[in-house]
Formats: sequence, structure tokens, C-alpha cells
Amino acid sequence: MSGFKNIFDQYNWDQVKESIYAKTATDVEQALHARKRNLEDFKALLSPAALPYLGPMAQLSRQLTQQRFGNTMQLYIPLYLSNECQNICTYCGFSLDNKIQRKTLAPAEILQEVAAIKKMGYDHVLLVTGEASQTVGLDYFKQALELIRPHFASISMEVQPMDETEYAALIPLGLHAVLVYQETYHREDYKLHHPKGRKSNFDYRLETPDRLGRAGVHKIGLGVLIGLEDWRTDSFFTALHLQYLERTYWQTKYSLSFPRLRPCSGGLPPKVVMNDRELVQLICAYRLLDQEVELSLSTRENETFRDNVVKLGITAISAGSRTNPGGYAADTSSLEQFEISDERNAADIAIMLRKQGYEPVWKDWF
Repeated sequence: MSGFKNIFDQYNWDQVKESIYAKTATDVEQALHARKRNLEDFKALLSPAALPYLGPMAQLSRQLTQQRFGNTMQLYIPLYLSNECQNICTYCGFSLDNKIQRKTLAPAEILQEVAAIKKMGYDHVLLVTGEASQTVGLDYFKQALELIRPHFASISMEVQPMDETEYAALIPLGLHAVLVYQETYHREDYKLHHPKGRKSNFDYRLETPDRLGRAGVHKIGLGVLIGLEDWRTDSFFTALHLQYLERTYWQTKYSLSFPRLRPCSGGLPPKVVMNDRELVQLICAYRLLDQEVELSLSTRENETFRDNVVKLGITAISAGSRTNPGGYAADTSSLEQFEISDERNAADIAIMLRKQGYEPVWKDWF
């Protein structure tokens, strides 16, 4: 069966990286003035040569975002159902080799979390787990969706990659969107960071958005973990993946996230550090390439940065997040997946957005 892997295999990481770093100021100016930008333009906007053009990029990014999305900002929140995991991942607090207290929420605990999240004003929720298919697999997800569905207009999931038939089975139970991050498109480094567990299968993870598209999931979220490899090259491959999916599954909506490596238990120092100016550059480059894609910013980033960046192309922002199972209603003892940086509650984020002229939206409209 043909899919993105066939396209991906035609590219060489080192050649792509070299071509990005070879871009010049002339290439950047051409990309800024292009009527319809392509992946070569995107390389220029990603390149070190584009950093002096951050002002015009940000202005254009803001303008394009307001044309398409207006002055609205979607708020989202993760509900961590379990920190059990069968994978070893070098950068994750849930990794199998971390000696931590494991917890999977029972039905009553899930409903407690739902009540706490509803009290904040949310009408949609992102369900998150570690990757432990024996304990937190299809049957558990079916039960969780049946419990949660009456309380929210839409439900998203960020869990282990599954088969097409499994996704198809969850859609009638209320599954609206699935986030699946490749972490890095660098095959060898991927192997280095995922030595054990089902997640070590690079190709199965790479093909997950194809399975989601064929199953008919309404929205697919993509991204890489910034810091594992050269962020410019990884972002090019993310854009390549996005454009393939938009052509192939054109009825599906898409979102992108920009998670920078954060401290966690047994944490990994970043191989490549991306500074704040470079993250702004990446957000603007994606918006200039694609006016339709939703761009999300999580509480991994600090409040000053988030307050300033929401105007430059972002369409969704998390607020009041907890990254441990039971973290909203009761249990603060189970380990977080990573440390959050912006610790303001959802109401404070909504006030900040209104001050900047945005209307907070608590529901994922579709």
C-alpha cells in the first residue's frame, strides 16, 4: 500500500540539511514575496539566512492567521489517563526504565478529572497516556471514550499508534482528533532514542497518519520533539509530511505543535538548542507555507514568551495543564511526563487573551 514512506524514502537527511543551510538572503526575499510558497521557499524561511527577516515574517504571519482564523484562540487541555509505558525513550519521564510510581485512572477517577476540567470551562479534551497497549489499549480507550463523551463536544487523543481498524472502532465513540508526533525524522537518531518497545519501530510510527487518514479521523496532529536533532531539517520533513497528507486526505484537518525538550525524570539534555527567536521563526515559516493548518503552543513554554507569540500565527494554546494522571482532581504524587513552564490557570490565560483582543474558544469547532 502506497503512503508517505514511499515519498520519505526518496529524501536524504544530510542533503536536505545542506540545502537549507545553503539558502541566501535572496532566497528568503523571494520566499517572502512569493504568491504561493513551496517547500523550497519553506527551506529559505527556515534557514539561518531568514533570521534578519523575522520582523517582516512575523507581520505577514499575523496577517495571514487573522485572515483565516480571525481574532479567536482555541484553548485546550490534556487529561492524562495513565503513565504506564512499555517503551524506553531517552527523553521521557514515563520511560519504562524510570523507577517511578505508575498509575492508570479507574472510571471513577476519570470522571473526577472530567468534572475538574469542565469546571474550568472546557468543552473539549485531549486524552494522553504512555504507550502500554496491554493495560491501556483499545478496550481501555473504548471504556474511557464512553465515559467522557457525554461531557464534551469533542475528544482528541495522544496515545500509542494503533492499527487502522482500531481507530475506526473509536470514531463512533466520539474520537475527533489524534496527535501523533514522529519525535524525529532522522532514522538513526530515532533508533538511538527509542531502543526498546513498540515505539522503536520507526516505519510503523511514520505510517500512523496514513492509517488515521484512511480510518477517517477528523483531525490529525503532527510534530517533532525539538532538541533531538537539527530542528530545521526535522521541520522540513514535518512540512513534507503535512503537504502529502493534505493532498491525500483532503477532507481531514491538520494541526502542528512545537514541543521543545523540557526537564523530566531521567532527563536528556537537548542535542540542539533552539532559542526563542528561532521558535518564532519556525512558527512564522509554517504559517507562510500553509494558511490552513492549526498551530498549537503548549505550557512547555514560559508565560512571557507565550503572551508575545500568540499574536504571530498561533491558533491554539493550552492552559491550566497537568501532565500527571489524576493531577486536576486529587493526585499530585504521580510523576509528571515533563515539567510545565507556564503555570497560570485557564481563567488567567483567558484574561490575557482578551487583553490582547482575542476571544478564547473553549470548544474545538468542526
